[in-house]
Parts: sequence; C-alpha cells; structure tokens
Amino acid sequence: MPDGANSAIKRGRKFDQVLAGAREVFMTDGFDGASVDDIAKRSGVSKATLYSYFPDKQRLFMEVAKSECLRQADEAIASIDMSAPVEEILGSAGRQIVRFITSDFGQSIFRICVAESERFPALGRDFYESGPALVRSRLTEFFATAAENGALKIDDLELAADQFHMLCKVDILDRVVFKNEQGITHAAVDRVVDGAVATFMARYRA
Repeated sequence: MPDGANSAIKRGRKFDQVLAGAREVFMTDGFDGASVDDIAKRSGVSKATLYSYFPDKQRLFMEVAKSECLRQADEAIASIDMSAPVEEILGSAGRQIVRFITSDFGQSIFRICVAESERFPALGRDFYESGPALVRSRLTEFFATAAENGALKIDDLELAADQFHMLCKVDILDRVVFKNEQGITHAAVDRVVDGAVATFMARYRA
C-alpha cells in the first residue's frame, strides 16, 4: 500500500464492509502476514476500493484496532455486574485488561504502534487514544460514581485510573513485551489482579 499514514480516511458505503474483512484477516494472520489481496478478497471489494478508503496498511490496521478496542471495552462493561461490591468490579475490570494485553491481537496492536510511531506519529496518538486513554476514561467514570456513592474517596480520578491500570499490568506487560509469556498462567493473573485491587482499595477506600 502507499505510504500515507497521515492521510485522511474516507468513509463511504463499503467502509464497514472493508473494516470487517480487515479485522478477520488481521486477527488470523497478524499485521505482517496480512496481505492487501487477502483483505480485499475477504471484504468483497476491489483493491482500488480498498485503497480509496485506506491509503496504507498501517492506517487500516489502526482503524481496526480502534474499533476492536471500543468493542471489547463495551463488551467488558456489559459483562460486569455494576451493582456488585467495588472490589469485585475492579477484579473483573482488571482481568479484562490483562485478557486484552495478553491476546494475540492486543500484542499486535502494541508492537506495530510502538514500532511505527516514530515514522508515523499519528499511529502512536491513535493507539494512545484507543488504548490507554480509553481505559482511563472508562475507569474514571466508574470511580466518579463509586466516589459519589461513598465507596471510594478519590481526589484525582484520572491519576487513580492510571494507577489501577498500571497495577494490573505489573510483571505481565514486561513478559508480553519481551516474549517471555510462559509464566502468564491463570494463577499469575489472579495474583497480579488481586494484588492490584488490594493495593488500590488500601489507598482509596472511603
């Protein structure tokens, strides 16, 4: 594909169709293994149509990543019992965070955006907005509600959201980044997330 990561994305009648096909290919083959021919074929469009929407594979991947992050965030919220005690909600949220960063797709998003962000700064910004900033926003909303209900006492909601997010990635993110994932068992995830919840509640319990 042409090298135009900063080009504007044109939306049209087959935009969602292209996005759905690209998602299937990226999820199956990863970024490097995904070819323009395969994406066009899976989307049921011509290569010319694909190019008209996305001038480069990086932008297409990032658009898929953004929609996937939003989808998973919405599904995560829908699956959590928001009437449960704060500790249980945080535990569920923490496991959702870990599930995403350890998934093949989550790792692909992270690696390509880090690798290409210097060459294509827009990719780095988009990754931040669709990943860390999205998590911060959703956690901040929950913490604000919990504080209003008297369950938590938080002066800086965004800082608290960032702290919990990072606590849930202790050790696990390093293993993912350096491809040393053998130790990421269910027990290891429980240890990290339960520790994150306990640490967070020790600081912010009302």
